[in-house]
Amino acid sequence: METWTREQWEMALKESSVAAFYLYTPMCGTCAVASKMMEVITVMRPGIPIGKADLNYVQNIAIDYEIESVPCLLIQKDGVLTHKIYAFQSVPYLLEEID
Repeated sequence: METWTREQWEMALKESSVAAFYLYTPMCGTCAVASKMMEVITVMRPGIPIGKADLNYVQNIAIDYEIESVPCLLIQKDGVLTHKIYAFQSVPYLLEEID
């Protein structure tokens, strides 16, 4: 999973039927667990663009998408934000939401 800028996320919105953007902060313990889950997701769904960003460096996304906490997973389908996930329950749950 590569680190994205806001511009890369917006490009994924336009170019991909499904894409996900994982937002975290480095000092968040829950984010560390979620990051491992997202690495598994990336391997299991190699055709889906999935990016990540430290929310400290893309603060305008937090404002524009009204991010309430981290970790947060934004999922878009056909250019429309369909899910904003805060509770990373399990890898199967995340796969179901992304598919």
